[in-house]
Amino acid sequence: MYADLHLHTTASDGILTPKQVVLNAKEKGFMAIAITDHDTTAGLAEALIAGDKYKIEVIPGIELSTLDGDCEIHLLGYYPNVDNIELQQMLKKMIVARKDRAVKMVKKLNDLGYHLLLDRVKEIAGSEFIGRPHIALALLEKGYIDNISEAFSDEFIGRGGRAYVERFKLTPSEGIAILLQAQAIPVLAHPGFLSKGPPLMEDVIMALVDSGLRGLEVFYSKHTSEQVEYYKKIAEDNNLLITGGSDCHGQNGAINSIGSIKLPYEYVEKLKMEFE
Repeated sequence: MYADLHLHTTASDGILTPKQVVLNAKEKGFMAIAITDHDTTAGLAEALIAGDKYKIEVIPGIELSTLDGDCEIHLLGYYPNVDNIELQQMLKKMIVARKDRAVKMVKKLNDLGYHLLLDRVKEIAGSEFIGRPHIALALLEKGYIDNISEAFSDEFIGRGGRAYVERFKLTPSEGIAILLQAQAIPVLAHPGFLSKGPPLMEDVIMALVDSGLRGLEVFYSKHTSEQVEYYKKIAEDNNLLITGGSDCHGQNGAINSIGSIKLPYEYVEKLKMEFE
């Protein structure tokens, strides 16, 4: 009776197809999962079909990337209306911006002496979604780095790094508004683990609640036990939904592999009640 409500597929920057993610979760004994690809709903149809086939509950979702100043804040949206025009228009803008960003980062790397082909990065991505992980894989393939994490440093494409390019700017409040407009339930992703910046504290979280935030991802593969207790108390004190997930992108043996978080199904039931 466990769930993982934060999973990525090849529709964004995961390495497993939506069907493979569903099958992997089924084989590991999960009762329910959520597909939450970055800034796209493209993988949901395949995942839902696979869920019916393999008898595992698949909750449609999305992970929106937003910026609060220099701080990158991610929002999970559960049960979005994928036909919502405003949502899809925004996602299209974000995809175009990602492509332009990838072109600029590859050029910067080439100018620094790291010779990558943009066409090869696109081949690695395998879809219209091109993210930094795909550039990192291209760097690894060429032997410029020894592991993926090395790419996300000041030397390469880490935030503020020599070949880094700022991403599409969407504020957290704007992201919440878009999710609400698409009838999605907005949840703050991994508040204790940000790519840049300190963990989010209660005052910031409550400002987002004022904007319409409905939940916190309390259980997360990189949250400490102290952070879990801290965010759980905030959620309980403010009648917020509690979710949890591994943030798995498909790497076997990684700290965030599927199975690293086993969210009790009771939290899924509360999420469904909010949707219904």
